[in-house]
Amino acid sequence: MADPEFQHALEEFASMQWRSGIRAEEIGSPQRIAPFSIAMALDFVEDDEELGTGRLILLHDPAGNENWEGRFRLVSYVRAEVDQEMVTDPLLPEAAWSWLTDALSKHGAAHRALAGTVTASYGRGFGELTTHQAEVEVRASWTPVLDNRHKMTVQLKAWQDLLGHISGRPPLPRGVVQFPGRS
Repeated sequence: MADPEFQHALEEFASMQWRSGIRAEEIGSPQRIAPFSIAMALDFVEDDEELGTGRLILLHDPAGNENWEGRFRLVSYVRAEVDQEMVTDPLLPEAAWSWLTDALSKHGAAHRALAGTVTASYGRGFGELTTHQAEVEVRASWTPVLDNRHKMTVQLKAWQDLLGHISGRPPLPRGVVQFPGRS
């Protein structure tokens, strides 16, 4: 039987209205880290092209976890290919990290114990493998503050904004409509 707090969080996951272009599916979740967990694979897709990908895991330990500073923990991974010029920009890690912190703030997603890394990498193929790949990834985890005023939904909306940013499709201001992409 699921813990009532975790069951409520699951209901919020299930009712989340993901932004257009985001494909979400539940995947296997870690079983040894916490008594309860759910994991989602989310991809930002436009015109059948994957612009970015991510994983979001919710861990729950009803007894609490001293390292988490709470009973819940969100674990996040997002990644996208970027231009080579972007990956060599020394400000990219700070900018990518701010996509997360700004999104949490924008949505009023109260949290604590935020930690993570930003990695920018460039790979060059040789011989038969002539493709070049530059990418940025953000790995983060934080403890969401969940109570009568702070819901899981705002955490999910903030994470959705992070996925949009890293995919090159940041959230638009209210009332602004994005024109369809060109081939």
